[in-house]
Amino acid sequence: MRRMFGFLIGILVGSLVGSTVALLMAPESGEDLRSQLRDRGQSFMNDIRHTADSRRIELRGRLESLRAPREM
Repeated sequence: MRRMFGFLIGILVGSLVGSTVALLMAPESGEDLRSQLRDRGQSFMNDIRHTADSRRIELRGRLESLRAPREM
């Protein structure tokens, strides 16, 4: 259990250090960077919604075909 906890703490600290270094080394201003990150996040969420909607439609079609009475 201690090893897992230590591993998770290491991941957390590493991600914080990595993100801090990335922000400090960024060639753009903070406002521009935040705007880009916001746009990318919204684009990513739109892609996820589109994919989820497509998958939902596909699965509903399969479910309806399974619920349909079978011909013998």
